[in-house]
Amino acid sequence: MAFGRLEKPEGSRPMSDINMTPLIDVMLVLLVIFMITAPLMTASLRLDLPKSEAATPSDAPGFIAVAITPDGKLYLREEELTPDAFQKRIAELGRANAQMEVQLRADRSVPYGQVAELIGWVQAAGMNRIAFVAQAAASAP
Repeated sequence: MAFGRLEKPEGSRPMSDINMTPLIDVMLVLLVIFMITAPLMTASLRLDLPKSEAATPSDAPGFIAVAITPDGKLYLREEELTPDAFQKRIAELGRANAQMEVQLRADRSVPYGQVAELIGWVQAAGMNRIAFVAQAAASAP
């Protein structure tokens, strides 16, 4: 008579380690993608500025209000200026305090080129803190 063994034979053991190579490959690919796309996301300028639900008044203690109307008239605070006079006044204000915030109000129908030119004048005066002022969007009842 043949009797079997009472003990079980040792079979193959399940693998208890995780293969990390594919996970590291995926992580490195994602890292490269984010490194390439991150600078592109910060360089964009939103053009639909007139209405925003997040539009809140600035709490900056000192600021310069600059506005441009649809017909191209420039305003520094409440005073209408010609382009040459505007450039001279903003340069004087920039020399006096370059850290002062400039709050830009541009009508929706003003061409982008005029707004960009105005921003260029402000930056040429040494002021880099420019805030775009928008109206708060009407909330639905």
